[in-house]
Amino acid sequence: MYCGGWGDLQIEQVQQYKYLGSIVNVSNSNEEENKERIVLGTKAYYANLKFLKSRLVTKQSKLKLYRTVIRSRLTYASETWVLKETIIQKLLVFERRILRRIFGSTKENQIWKVKTIEELDKLIKHKNMINYIKA
Repeated sequence: MYCGGWGDLQIEQVQQYKYLGSIVNVSNSNEEENKERIVLGTKAYYANLKFLKSRLVTKQSKLKLYRTVIRSRLTYASETWVLKETIIQKLLVFERRILRRIFGSTKENQIWKVKTIEELDKLIKHKNMINYIKA
C-alpha cells in the first residue's frame, strides 16, 4: 500500500519496522519487541552455553557474563516498554532458566534438588531483571 507523495515519489506504508534495534509498529504495542528481545537473549545464552556449562569458570564469572552480555541484550530499549504481567512472567522465567544453569542444583539427603525461586532470588540479592528494568 502506498501513501500520497510528491510528484512521482511514493512512500510505502508498513505495519511495523525496526528502528535503532527496536520494533516500532502502528498499534504502538511492545509485544513484538518483547518477543524479539527474548529471542535475542536466547541466542546470546546459547552462544555462551559452553562457557556457562564449564566447571572451570566460577559462578561469579558466569553471573557477570549473564549480566553484561545476555541481560543487556535482552533489556535493550526497555525504557520504553510497558511492563504487563504476561511479559514480566516471561522475562522472569527466562532469567530463572539461566540462573539455574549458573548455580546448578543441590544434593540433599542423596536427592538432587533444583533451586527454588526464593533461593535464586537470595543468591542474586534480589537484583532480578524486572528490578533492573524498573531502575
